[in-house]
Amino acid sequence: MNTADILKKVRQIEIRTGRLVSETFAGEYQSVFKGQGMEFSEVREYVPGDDVRAIDWNVTARSSRPFIKRFVEERELTLMVLCDMSASQFFGSGARAKNEAAAELGAMFAFSALKNNDKTGLLMFTGGPELYIPPGKGKNHILRIIREILAYDPKGRATSISRALDTANRLMKRRGIIILISDFNDSGYEQALRRTAVRHDLIPVVVEDRLELSMPRTGALLNAELLEEEGGRGFVADLSSPEFLARYAEERARAAWAMDAAFKSAGSDWIKVDPAGDIYGPVVKFFRKRQRKMRV
Repeated sequence: MNTADILKKVRQIEIRTGRLVSETFAGEYQSVFKGQGMEFSEVREYVPGDDVRAIDWNVTARSSRPFIKRFVEERELTLMVLCDMSASQFFGSGARAKNEAAAELGAMFAFSALKNNDKTGLLMFTGGPELYIPPGKGKNHILRIIREILAYDPKGRATSISRALDTANRLMKRRGIIILISDFNDSGYEQALRRTAVRHDLIPVVVEDRLELSMPRTGALLNAELLEEEGGRGFVADLSSPEFLARYAEERARAAWAMDAAFKSAGSDWIKVDPAGDIYGPVVKFFRKRQRKMRV
C-alpha cells in the first residue's frame, strides 16, 4: 500500500473499531480486565449498613464517633500489543491479509483501553524485537500504532515468540495486559508463555487464514511451486494428490494441538480469528466466556 492507501485504511479501521468499542467492547473490557488492586480514597463517618470491617479505629478513637476507610480500585492498566511481523503475516486469501487483521484487532483493544483510561504500547517483532512504541494515551497515539502495523517494513522474516515475550517482560515492570497477535508459526515458546502468564494477563490471538488450515484440492494448482515464506524455501506440491493433502492436514492438526496445549499449560485464554472472515465475533465470545468464568 502507498501512503494514501495506508491513511485511508487507518481511517476505515478507526471508524469501524471506534463504533464497535463504543457499542460493545469498552464496558466488557473493564469488566474482564481488573486493575492493580485497591487504593485508599478517604475517611468518612460511619453510616448504618457500612461494613464494620472498614472502621478506622484510630480516627474513631480520636473523634469518639465511628469512621470508616473508603477504597477505590486502582484502575489504570498498561496494555501491550505484541504484533508478529514475520513474512507469513503478509499472506491473505480473502479481503484482509493477516497483518491487516492484526491492525484491526490491535486497534479494537487499544480503543477499549483508551475508553477506560488505560495506556497502550506496541512491540513489533520477527526473529527478534523490531519496533517498540512506549505505552501512551490519546487517539493520535492509537492511530500511530495502527499505521505502524499496516505500513512497517520488517527487517527479519522468521518468528521468535519467546524473544518477544521476554522483551515485553523486561519492558513492563508492573502487571499489565499483553495481547499477543501472531499465527504462531513457531516452536519452543511454551516456557516463555508460562513465565509471561504468571506476571501478566496474557491473551494470545491466533490469526490463521483458512487456506493455511485446509489446502484446496484442485487440478489448477497441480505441481504449483509454493514458498514457505519465513524460511524462504521453495517446494513443489501436487494439490490433486490425496496423499499430500492428507499429510498436510495431519501436520496442521498436530501443530494446532501443540499450540492449544501450550496455551492451556500457561493458563491463558486465547482467541482464534480468520482474517478472511468475521474477526470481531471471536473477540465478543472471548469476553463473554471470561465474564461467565469470573461469575463462578
